[in-house]
Amino acid sequence: MLYRYCSKVNKKLKSFTMSRKKLVHYTTYDQKKRANAAVLVGAYAVIYLKRSPEEAYRTLISGNNSGYLPFRDAAVGECSLNLTVLDCLQGIRKAMQHGFLDFENFSVEEYEHYERVENGDMNWIVPGKILAFSSPHSHSKIENGYPLHAPEAYFAYFEETGVAAVVRLNRKLYDSRRFEEAGFEHHDLFFLDGTAPSDLIVRRFLHVCESTDGAVAVHCKAGLGRTGTLIGCYLMKHFRFTAAEAIAWIRICRPGSVIGPQQDFLVEKQHSLWIQGDVHRSKQKLLQQSMDDLSINTTLCKSYSLDEVTTERFEKTGFSSN
Repeated sequence: MLYRYCSKVNKKLKSFTMSRKKLVHYTTYDQKKRANAAVLVGAYAVIYLKRSPEEAYRTLISGNNSGYLPFRDAAVGECSLNLTVLDCLQGIRKAMQHGFLDFENFSVEEYEHYERVENGDMNWIVPGKILAFSSPHSHSKIENGYPLHAPEAYFAYFEETGVAAVVRLNRKLYDSRRFEEAGFEHHDLFFLDGTAPSDLIVRRFLHVCESTDGAVAVHCKAGLGRTGTLIGCYLMKHFRFTAAEAIAWIRICRPGSVIGPQQDFLVEKQHSLWIQGDVHRSKQKLLQQSMDDLSINTTLCKSYSLDEVTTERFEKTGFSSN
């Protein structure tokens, strides 16, 4: 929806440039539809007009005393976290800054194909690194009208897109050896549906993502709550997303993600994950500097050795290097 709307608006406005026409976005008084419209209009301003989220939001609320209805999770009951229009725009901006949102190379046809349940129910949250999907099953079949896929159904796409590891967060519905025998690493980090992960599981998940040379495909049963929560931790640690920005971006990519107390968990973990990320990046920077120094020293040593050998050969032949 985000891609189709922004692309269509941009095309229309380009055709209006010389004719002084205006494009009017009309919606009803329904508060949910007004909020959705505000995000789409604001996203266009952020993506194509290069406005800051705050600038785009100020325009949206100018002359609007009622504001916009906040977004909530997909769970039943009272919502503990209200996600604002501004949160969504800030999440989009952060995704753009880190290269997650690139309309020039985005294939809407591919996205819409693989997000369908019959084609795997998969969405990239961090393109090329983190893929969210629903759980494979022991056999491919249709159960109560719902397509279920065996591990083998994913092999070709995973190989094509550079997925190197699979992380399972739900109870075992298939034999992990089927992925492993096909050349994919497989990790089990089970925790209960609808709950937040332990600190140990968060650490193990982040370690898997950080140590895997390639993309990581993550799933729980539906690939929404538990999956979105741990991916949110990765976004906060490595890209300094706020909890609200992370939830907004994940839900834009994969609607329905992060549910109930998992929202509060991400808010509580935001600061500590930022600190962990800062420490991680500092260590990486020091390691890179050490590697660069080692490379320079190795080059110099080789150069000195060559000079010594050349001088020795000149002396033995009676020639002077001066």
